[in-house]
Amino acid sequence: MRIPRTGIAKNEVLKQLEAFRAHDTDWRSGRTWAYVYDPGREAEEVIKQAYMMFLSENALDPTAFPSTLRLETELVSMAAAHLGGGSEVVGNFTSGGTESIMLAVKTARDYARAQRPEIREPEMILPATAHAAFQKAAHYLCLKPVRVPVDTTTFKADVEQVRRAITANTILLVGSAVSYAHGVVDPIRELGQLALEHKLLLHVDACMGGFLLPYFRRLGAPVPDFDFSVPGVTSVSMDFHKYAFAAKGASVILYRHKALRRYQIYTCAQWTGYTVINPTLQSTKSGGPLAAAWAVLHFIGDDGYLEIARQVLDATRRIADGIEAIPELRLLGRPEMNLIAFTSDTVNVFHIIDEMKTRGWYVQPQLGFHGSKENIHLSINPASIKWVEPMLADLRACVERAKTLPSESIPDSLRQALATLDPKTVSAETFAQMFTMAGIEGTGLPERMAGISGMLNALPPELAEQLLTEYFNDLYRQPPQ
Repeated sequence: MRIPRTGIAKNEVLKQLEAFRAHDTDWRSGRTWAYVYDPGREAEEVIKQAYMMFLSENALDPTAFPSTLRLETELVSMAAAHLGGGSEVVGNFTSGGTESIMLAVKTARDYARAQRPEIREPEMILPATAHAAFQKAAHYLCLKPVRVPVDTTTFKADVEQVRRAITANTILLVGSAVSYAHGVVDPIRELGQLALEHKLLLHVDACMGGFLLPYFRRLGAPVPDFDFSVPGVTSVSMDFHKYAFAAKGASVILYRHKALRRYQIYTCAQWTGYTVINPTLQSTKSGGPLAAAWAVLHFIGDDGYLEIARQVLDATRRIADGIEAIPELRLLGRPEMNLIAFTSDTVNVFHIIDEMKTRGWYVQPQLGFHGSKENIHLSINPASIKWVEPMLADLRACVERAKTLPSESIPDSLRQALATLDPKTVSAETFAQMFTMAGIEGTGLPERMAGISGMLNALPPELAEQLLTEYFNDLYRQPPQ
């Protein structure tokens, strides 16, 4: 594919772009329970206009574009106040939760290099429910991730398991508020005490829950302490582009004081160009996400967010009660936020997901891992509130339909083949055979995904990772000429 020799008219360009979306998930309908956080049309217009106002401003250099510095420092200040921090809390705006987490891990690593130079193989302790971004950070930054089991009833971090995992090489403890998979808050106060006892840093991943949890608490929900009000918490990440409804990507990484944050900043004067000073991973970055986040916080306001939280909390409780009323289903944990995971001991949940799709619902599959059975995940948004009862009615019908389908979503021949695979000897050709047996031809996906999900769920995680790497390595390639 080449750049067109002559330009294409604006209307035709936009028409072609619109056509690209033909097979995308219809998130505007409110029937998509993942990925998109919809504030409504009015707020969306404000977000778009603010974004476009600062589209070309470059936050690389705050001396050239001081407006971007003001936007960032005001966003950090609002986030710090929202999360129990005082005037000494510092932070930076990032592109998303993964960048915020990677910066927290990078800061912990470099802090340990300066303060504990005897450590040669730094470790961070991760409850099994900690976001995959921590393992990605460990992979990129050469840390050892030490995974520990969680309580398989509450799906919260087990503090004693964390305590037993601490070694002379430990530099960072991690807790979630909330964990994405189950929507529960880890025992942050107890983890904070543990961090203080062992003179360790503690990062709280509040990317999902940090914004709404304070509102839920104000509404009377029993929200555990999780932020800078907890002694021992040294850093917190929170996304604006989730339940603050900012445009993607908008997150913030906060530190209790600037003496710690200095290890996040990268500076380079050892080349022939301009001096590089990067507080975050990005260098050049548009002012658009900054302006959009600032705008939506001011447009919706504290009272507006409190009302959104009230509606979402009520919807979450109704959905949880509705799921528990279906005999074949059970919740995984007791959600403390508007994230719900549920499973079945008698019906294949991947069939339920496929049946929901035929009725126009997108719900998210989650594979089994570390005591968390394969399950269905829901993120409840304002746009979904009007659909609570219809969704529950269809869910009941889909469970009944799934009961008529095979309990196993993959053929016995494939299951037997998977059991013989050796992670050390599998090849791209092996995975190609697995794809074929699961019904995948080329890079296209079948209409029903239960077979794919069942195969991934049956594989050891290491093999599932290899298989998905092969698939995506093939997926992202040049289109046919």
